[in-house]
Amino acid sequence: MAVNSYKVDEQLEGIGKKETLKRLFAYLFQYKLQVAGVLVCMIITVVISLINPLIIEEAIDVYIARKDMEGLARLAAVTLMINVIFIVMVKVRMYVMARISNQILLEIRQELYEHIQTLSFSFFDSRPTGKILARVIGDVNSLKNVLVNAVTTLIPDFITICGVVVIMVVKDWRLALASLSSIPVMAAAIWFIQKFSHARWQIFRKKGSNLNAYVHEGIAGMNVVQSFHAEHETQDIFAGLVKEHEQSFIRAVRISDMFGGAIDFCWGIGAMILYWVGIQMIGGEYVSIGMLVAFGTYINMFWNPVMNLSNFYNQVITNLTAAERIFEILDTKPDIFDNSDVQELPDIQGKVEFEQVSFTYDEGTPAETKVLENVSFQIQPGETIALVGPTGAGKTTIVNLISRFYDIQKGRILVDGHDIQKVSMESLRRQMGVMTQENFIFQGTVRENILYGNMEATEEEIIAASKAVNAHEFIMKMEKGYDTVLKERGAGLSIGQRQLIAFARTMVSMPKILILDEATSSIDTHTEILVQKGIEALLKGRTSFVIAHRLSTIQRADRIFVIDKGGILEQGRPAELMEKKGHYYNLYMAQFKNV
Repeated sequence: MAVNSYKVDEQLEGIGKKETLKRLFAYLFQYKLQVAGVLVCMIITVVISLINPLIIEEAIDVYIARKDMEGLARLAAVTLMINVIFIVMVKVRMYVMARISNQILLEIRQELYEHIQTLSFSFFDSRPTGKILARVIGDVNSLKNVLVNAVTTLIPDFITICGVVVIMVVKDWRLALASLSSIPVMAAAIWFIQKFSHARWQIFRKKGSNLNAYVHEGIAGMNVVQSFHAEHETQDIFAGLVKEHEQSFIRAVRISDMFGGAIDFCWGIGAMILYWVGIQMIGGEYVSIGMLVAFGTYINMFWNPVMNLSNFYNQVITNLTAAERIFEILDTKPDIFDNSDVQELPDIQGKVEFEQVSFTYDEGTPAETKVLENVSFQIQPGETIALVGPTGAGKTTIVNLISRFYDIQKGRILVDGHDIQKVSMESLRRQMGVMTQENFIFQGTVRENILYGNMEATEEEIIAASKAVNAHEFIMKMEKGYDTVLKERGAGLSIGQRQLIAFARTMVSMPKILILDEATSSIDTHTEILVQKGIEALLKGRTSFVIAHRLSTIQRADRIFVIDKGGILEQGRPAELMEKKGHYYNLYMAQFKNV
């Protein structure tokens, strides 16, 4: 998947319009009984609306013509009663459809979020977070009116149009033909407009996604923006993206707004022809004043639904791109997934083996980068392995492969003799603990952040994990201790404090395999000494992989692997590697020559 940014419009690889609508409206079929009730309400309202013009005709041609005021009063009472029913049915259908549509939006958003969680790292590496948020929030919200109007507009208005046409033809086919004479013009206009409208709304959605991505990126990096006084530059970029968004909206609306004008024009032409023909025929054997008035009402009843349907069609064209964008993500298959025959990984001791493992990022693309080639090693349970080497050598790649965040192209990775591609990812990752230098702190209490590592951990286990990494002391000094509410991303905490809380979160999970990826890189020397004591106790009895650029932090490792050029250049105990005066010796001396 190509890398995308706020500067680049997303390219949809979605399905056709018909298939998109079919999938979208399939959500309505889950509510058959409620929709059936709404349809009953609509049938009642349609029947009443079709009867009303006939009542007017009856009132004019019979009761008023005969000056039968008593009969007219009775007719008025009946009319009032059925129209009260009409109003009640309209309110009921609006309420029920609002509930159904909101529930469907919740289902789509939940389904989308759950699916996103199954996607591989490559999906998130390839696009800004803001563009994903635009689909989860904005695109889902835009579907509400389409779902509601699919039932409350499409079905009753279609029935109304059919009913009006039948009644008009039955009463007088000549007046009916005159009333409907402008339909071919309307059909041609709608075909022309929709041909260009959909593409322009697709562009509008893409520009909105770009804007959302930039806003998210700007807020996340606000400390950098302010530190380098880049406010004016970012404001200019933001203004440019807003302008693109605005212009794309104007271009789309200009086309969409032609729908209403085309319908109004055809409506007016049809009414003119009706009254011109009707006046010529009035007073004759078949056309009375009441009938002409009734036809005038019916032509409005015909074109009003046509206008509603055209607005609905316009709404579908406008928001269909949102559904396409949602379904594109739902159709995105994770690169990493469990096969149908996977088994649960039993409780492990922590033995890890690489057998001729090769791995390449973005294989088969112009951005292809080979990182590992025919790498083999064996780690015994409880052994601590330090991975060192230059940036980009493949240290983090190795631990990501053990966690199966990526799949290898060649070889096998075994945990306690089990091929990790043949066991479920959940059972594998449940027994692993990963601590990185990018420690995300969620908005919530200190306790809730630590519990994220093990939702079933007891208070004693939380405190024990915090004490082990020397986080307990500073936590207790906070305003409410473990009940202190932390801000998003841990704002207000030092970098070291954030890492200590993240350490406690990792430790409370009691992993069998522990991965520390530059975990102490941002901790000051004093704090690091405290953390190292906790780490030593926690590493005991666990297979551990420690990635560190500061070589002083890994002197107690059982073995050190020097990673570079696609493999392990050398390995051994720290003292052994220093004696060899090879790659590790050169790294060590380069780091400490100025100390």
